[in-house]
Amino acid sequence: MVIGWYVHHHGYGHVARFLAVAPHLRTPVVAFSSMPRPADLPTGVDWIELPPDADEYTRPDGSTVDPRDADPTVRGHLHWAPHDHPGHRARLARIASIAAERSLSAFVVDVSVEVVVFARLLGLRTLAMTQPGARTDAPHALAYDLADGILAPWARGAVAAEALGPHVDRVVWTGGISRFEGRDRPGARDQRSVLLLGRVLDDHVREDLVARLRSRGWDVTSAGHDPASRVDDPWPLLTRSTVVVSAAGQNSVADLAAAGARAVVIAQDRPFDEQHDTADALERWGLARRADSRTSTAELVEIIERAAGDDPDWTRWQVEGAADRMAAAIEAVAR
Repeated sequence: MVIGWYVHHHGYGHVARFLAVAPHLRTPVVAFSSMPRPADLPTGVDWIELPPDADEYTRPDGSTVDPRDADPTVRGHLHWAPHDHPGHRARLARIASIAAERSLSAFVVDVSVEVVVFARLLGLRTLAMTQPGARTDAPHALAYDLADGILAPWARGAVAAEALGPHVDRVVWTGGISRFEGRDRPGARDQRSVLLLGRVLDDHVREDLVARLRSRGWDVTSAGHDPASRVDDPWPLLTRSTVVVSAAGQNSVADLAAAGARAVVIAQDRPFDEQHDTADALERWGLARRADSRTSTAELVEIIERAAGDDPDWTRWQVEGAADRMAAAIEAVAR
């Protein structure tokens, strides 16, 4: 028995989730992605690099085509299947070829409606990763209808997910998936220290915020807002800082939960309002304070200072054991 796993190439969140769960699988795994092979890929995992499918391409008649002009949504029925794109065709052909060669028994899709549909048409037991947000459009409905199992990487009841209502018999809420699950936390946190994690603010806004906080006696560290500030292991910063300011993506939130951080989450504008829905859920459960692109720097300072006195019960996000629960749900479907 071999499991296939499609890793979407936008951002780092999808591959981080895969790297967190893969060591918990007892079944061999073949991963498919347009991303290059990760340096920290677990031993024994095969990585199949797929060709890109969103670049311009040339038709046989010599004309150059932007795939956005090639009916990629099939009149609203799919998200991305442009006419005539050689990369799109080649990546699906590669998946089918490996599925036959390796006798794949199941396929995890994180995330792509088209790959869910294709995997199920190949007769594979298919698990669709879902994300928060208003995913009630026709393509998502098709993916959820076809999937043999649906994986929701947050605590059940935390984030409203109307689209999952008709499919609750096939949904597994695993809790948040964090690469830091089970890692020891150091001792006491620093006093009056703020970590600005990732590119959550435009540079001029971040610089203004840093100046305002420092004028009020805060020590501020910015990490990950550009290549030069990237930190390979942010765990010490996450666990030491008084307040962490972060995006409201699923991996970021799970890392905050693993660290037990006092947090301010700044919801980034993403398709289907994913981060806005997550930020609302965190504020409703008392786990973090929220902001967004409309929040002024003066307001952010006030929110951060209020967050310094919070005592969030991050166990509600159910990070502990989440990667193992997801692995078990995948292997239960794979049989």
